[in-house]
Amino acid sequence: MQRPNDPLAQRALFNFNITGSDLYDLFGKYGPIRQIRLGTDQNLKTKGTAYVVFESPDDAKDAITHLNGFHLMERYIVVLYHHPSKQQASALAKAELRAREEALVEEKKRLGLKDE
Repeated sequence: MQRPNDPLAQRALFNFNITGSDLYDLFGKYGPIRQIRLGTDQNLKTKGTAYVVFESPDDAKDAITHLNGFHLMERYIVVLYHHPSKQQASALAKAELRAREEALVEEKKRLGLKDE
């Protein structure tokens, strides 16, 4: 079950001392993880956010269901779906449409079809 504009990612707010390894241990129980990115400042100190990208949207949903509000390292964590900005989503949609239109033109040429 995939939500619209869901890049199979979830956003989590964490304790400032957590490591990527800690997150793999915690989130890996819910399915294969493609990537984890910790939000860090210029000194590479964790800002308290991370992006966890699962291979499957169903695994991400399970992790959200089970881990949102979970008590970890003296804090309750908040786990949410990541939603890219509308501008990013719009640019992606336009690029995909342009690519599909170009593919259609090429296929028409290959088949010898003309626009009427």
